[in-house]
Amino acid sequence: YQRRVREKRIFFDMAVTLHTNLGDLKLEIFCDQVPKASENFLALCASGYYNNTIFHRNIKGFMIQGGDPTGTGTGGESIWKRRFPDEIVDTLKHNGRGIVSMANSGPDTNGSQFFLTYQKHRHLDNVYTIFGKVIHGWETLDAMERVQTDNNDRPLTDIKIKSVTIHANPLAG
Repeated sequence: YQRRVREKRIFFDMAVTLHTNLGDLKLEIFCDQVPKASENFLALCASGYYNNTIFHRNIKGFMIQGGDPTGTGTGGESIWKRRFPDEIVDTLKHNGRGIVSMANSGPDTNGSQFFLTYQKHRHLDNVYTIFGKVIHGWETLDAMERVQTDNNDRPLTDIKIKSVTIHANPLAG
């Protein structure tokens, strides 16, 4: 675990590496700041839920979305088999490239889907639960953004999560 002191609170963070067919993306997960979203994401990662799933939506300059085992953008569920509430934290913002958030279909409808931003998008703040950020693998995120899409923002060639490795210390290899 990594300890960070912020505003007299101690945060424990973990990390995961998404091993994709375009390379690895290492994500720091904000466990103490957004415990439900973090628990859900880490448990789904640990269970192999995301293995061999595709990123079904890719919008250059905006974001890439995955986490739906059906690959359609309409599926997926949380570890609790139901939707769970948003965890909006004032200090977590969509303030740059590589922010990781829960995708949803409205307030308090989080399941298994998530997205990574390609740049700052402050209009997403206070709407989507931010639970992590990219800390390594920027060249992979660049490669993902370059994949061509159809008129529905679906990648023309699959961008696939092959497997996930969970790290207790975000700075560990």
